[in-house]
Amino acid sequence: MKLSLQLKLGQQLTMTPQLQQAIRLLQLSTLDLQHEIHEALESNPMLELADEDFESNSADAKENSEDTDLSTEEPHRENQEVSNSELVTNKDTSNDEEVRPAESEDWPQQNSEDSTWDDSFGESYNTHSSPNNLDYDFESRDSSEDTLQDYLRWQLNLTHLSDRDTAIGEIIIDAIDTNGCLTSDIESLAKSFQSEGEDETDRIDQDEVLAVLHRIQRFDPVGVAYRNLSECLLVQLDQMDQCNTVLNAKKVVSKHIELLGSRDYVQIMRRLRIKESSLIAAIEMIENLNPRPGSDFSPRPSNYIVPDVLVKKDVESGQWRVELNPDIAPKIRINTEYAALIRKTDTSEDNTFLKTNLQEAKWFIKSLKSRNETLMKVSVKIIERQQDFLEHGDEAMKPLVLNDIASAIGMHESTISRVTTQKYMNTPQGNFELKYFFSSHVSTVEGGECSSTAIRAIIRKLILSEDTSKPLSDSKITENLKERGIHVARRTIAKYREALMIPPSNERKRLK
Repeated sequence: MKLSLQLKLGQQLTMTPQLQQAIRLLQLSTLDLQHEIHEALESNPMLELADEDFESNSADAKENSEDTDLSTEEPHRENQEVSNSELVTNKDTSNDEEVRPAESEDWPQQNSEDSTWDDSFGESYNTHSSPNNLDYDFESRDSSEDTLQDYLRWQLNLTHLSDRDTAIGEIIIDAIDTNGCLTSDIESLAKSFQSEGEDETDRIDQDEVLAVLHRIQRFDPVGVAYRNLSECLLVQLDQMDQCNTVLNAKKVVSKHIELLGSRDYVQIMRRLRIKESSLIAAIEMIENLNPRPGSDFSPRPSNYIVPDVLVKKDVESGQWRVELNPDIAPKIRINTEYAALIRKTDTSEDNTFLKTNLQEAKWFIKSLKSRNETLMKVSVKIIERQQDFLEHGDEAMKPLVLNDIASAIGMHESTISRVTTQKYMNTPQGNFELKYFFSSHVSTVEGGECSSTAIRAIIRKLILSEDTSKPLSDSKITENLKERGIHVARRTIAKYREALMIPPSNERKRLK
């Protein structure tokens, strides 16, 4: 076998560390991005928060280091220069509105000579110390909340029961879940109270457990410790004045709750021998009851969405203005004091450490700037295509796919997918994930296209305006859409309806 040398030409894509970092930051959500920035601030001494109080110190340090000139600008300010450099006209709509990035004011500069402690730190220092501050976050304060079990034990201790019954009540309360449902049967509760070596006379009877259970079910919230839905509703009805409507409601709940679930009102009226008006009043009474009485006691904490992009309409010019939310991430910059310590000809370990961290800091700031620029470009193009949605809502949504935006801004489709994931936009219609504006299309009779989001909005509107005594079936909705020039199969209507969490027509039926 003869050895030889060959020369070949080829292309190869290499993922540099800078490119990997830029891609990773691009797909991070707002919360993850904030965490990433805080980690970078802790690990890299060259990075610091861009507080206005230190602006005056940067000018002196610039004279001592040439490397800091490229990175001392804030990412947000650099992003504004890119954002304000273009005026985008909408070509897809018939109106003359324009979409353009918002012109944000520069960050205020701090005057070090006239500043005082109150001017610089007073507002932030007093944010959480004044009880009269309207912005005080009561939900995030460090305080323990009572659980449903704690609340029930408090009521149990106020009830005049024997020690034996109190112990049984403790076991019952421990077996209640967050919805107020009893998760163990009576036999298991009776056995759990017994211990080894007890006499036969000390054992707990199931009737004793039932007696204490019925007592707890009258605690607040009424109906807690229920074993099934029928029992939960009956306990709540027992606490009301026993009029004819309540009595009919109790009969429906105790004997015909399955028929009520299937909306078979005719069969219920026949078996109970009551008129339609009486059944309507009983059903209204049942609908006002709480099937999960424990769930309202400890509500889940609210999850707030912080939008990455803000969209609003300029009243004077009638143009849609797009801007990045300046509060989604801390503003960072190069620490000019540390950067000034770098000596170009010095090869010591300390100097090498400073140079390495300075370069990493530059890459990180550049990646943040690239992320903001890409997010801004994508957002502007989305708003350019979906102006009708901003004006009229979901029914005016236009078909849009990732490739449309990728072609418009000259980026790969995978990049658009990353930048639209877990990024939110605040619009006059509400807060939406950027992916919400992308949807498939359905052909119309006139040869045009209709967005699947618009079709779902039409379905929702039709169902909200339907006659509840004769709800629209999926076939009827299909015919209604055909009259509007939209051809959609019945199975597609069923899929869209299920995505909207709307039950089928037989479960939506109501009495007049």
